[in-house]
Amino acid sequence: MGVPRLRLGQRFYRLNRWLLPLLVVAAVVIFCARLVVDTPSWQSFAAANPCVPVDSADFNYPAWLRSLHWVNFLLMALLFRSGIQILADHPRLYASMHCSLDKEWLRFRGPVPKDKIWTAVDDSTHLTPLLGLPGGRHTSGMARHWHFLTVPLWILVGAAFITMLFVTPQWQRLVPTSFEIIPRAANCAVTYASLHLAPGELAGRSYNALQQLAYFSVVFIAAPLSILSGIAMSPALGHRFGWYGRLFGNRQIARSLHFLLWCFYAAFVIVHVSLVIIAGFARNMNHITLGTDNTSWWGVVIGGFIITAVFVLLVLSHWFSWRSPRTIQHFFQWVADRMNGLLFNRVVPRVHFKKEDISPYMWPNGKPPKTEEYERHWKEGFENYRLRVFGEVEEERTFTLDDLKAMEKHQQITEHDCVQGWSAIAEWGGVRVADILKLVRPKPGAKYAIFFAFENPAAGDQYYDAHDLRQLQNPDSILAYEMNYEPLPQLYGAPLRLRNESELGFKQIKWIVSIEIASDYRNHFKGEGGFREDNEYQARSAEI
Repeated sequence: MGVPRLRLGQRFYRLNRWLLPLLVVAAVVIFCARLVVDTPSWQSFAAANPCVPVDSADFNYPAWLRSLHWVNFLLMALLFRSGIQILADHPRLYASMHCSLDKEWLRFRGPVPKDKIWTAVDDSTHLTPLLGLPGGRHTSGMARHWHFLTVPLWILVGAAFITMLFVTPQWQRLVPTSFEIIPRAANCAVTYASLHLAPGELAGRSYNALQQLAYFSVVFIAAPLSILSGIAMSPALGHRFGWYGRLFGNRQIARSLHFLLWCFYAAFVIVHVSLVIIAGFARNMNHITLGTDNTSWWGVVIGGFIITAVFVLLVLSHWFSWRSPRTIQHFFQWVADRMNGLLFNRVVPRVHFKKEDISPYMWPNGKPPKTEEYERHWKEGFENYRLRVFGEVEEERTFTLDDLKAMEKHQQITEHDCVQGWSAIAEWGGVRVADILKLVRPKPGAKYAIFFAFENPAAGDQYYDAHDLRQLQNPDSILAYEMNYEPLPQLYGAPLRLRNESELGFKQIKWIVSIEIASDYRNHFKGEGGFREDNEYQARSAEI
């Protein structure tokens, strides 16, 4: 990714140009803090509000705490790396649902070219594997697998930590019990700003007031917000429980908050490691590895071994992602199938918007087929177009576009959530898939509808996508021939595109030419249930 650019008003400013001013500000803060700490009034304040109280409890480091600390270190590293890789697939952050061009508040690449079709895939950026997992460009499928496989483990570790915290006296280490902590934390902050350690910081194993607030914020504020903001980006839940997304303002604010929490964790880790080194490296490493309180170097040796093992595992995760991506994809799909059965299978989308909510811009993804057949249909206004529905049905049917328009029309204004991260609101008009299924009557045992697009040699394999018949019975699952009260534009899928509002955007297949009803999708192409699933290792289930 490129240098981040922050938008102020209508202009974007490269954040690296702010480095020198920030260093000047930091120098001024340090200078002022060093002046303040030597004044009699501040010394009186510090004596009345000690950063580390003399009577503070001295806590040990039990085995459960040490073990969970190092497991959390590994899981956070996986979440950091996979999370930044997901961001690289659409390196722009917005405060509005509409994700319009040049309206992002932060971006990691330049403006969108205005002289050609520029899709969201074109906009994705390359990320070095030193930072991202698995690295490369447009690899969000594999990054999402790592991210969502790690999140449940991270939640379990956090739940275990909080449980043990409150069944032992260790909770007193993290949880403030008095508002006196605020002036004491201010004392700590000024002391650190003056480039000094707090008096008594090297003597015990308790946290000073500022550390206590920081650790409390990480465990009881930042971590829950990370989980809750992540859930807010699920299309299945967001399109069913609209009130939940509004708790954050909208999906894009939740996504921005998710990124800012990533930055908060990164800053916390940098400060945390720096203090471990500065405030008695050997002793602190003995605390967190052996649970002892001395200055031997065994803790450093063992801690170094653990850190090396974690880095080896990170290297192996990268290697395995490129060596056996199907294995990771299949394992995630196995987990996702069970999660969907628990959380999403009974969730029916019902969130609709008003006409005034329609987005002024919607990112395109994919380009219209470049074949004589499609271009002929386009020039003819799809007059001779035929939609074929076949497979495991009692009656195969062929529909003209006029046949579909003669059926009962369903209109909906819904939110489109792309797997890359952007979103848009649009009106869609068309025929319910359930009405078509009634006409063809799927045979017993049929489970999927496999949608095929017009062949597009420029894309390689034919674009197709498999959907559960159960989901397609939802009222908002439609074949759309209208977008924003106009005939469906070529760029967005004419003559027909699918709208299955429980799924992410890559499942909303465009330029549909036929539908096969089948009991299995695995005998098509590479057998993963869709073009993106076959070639980009996305999950077939895309409710999250």
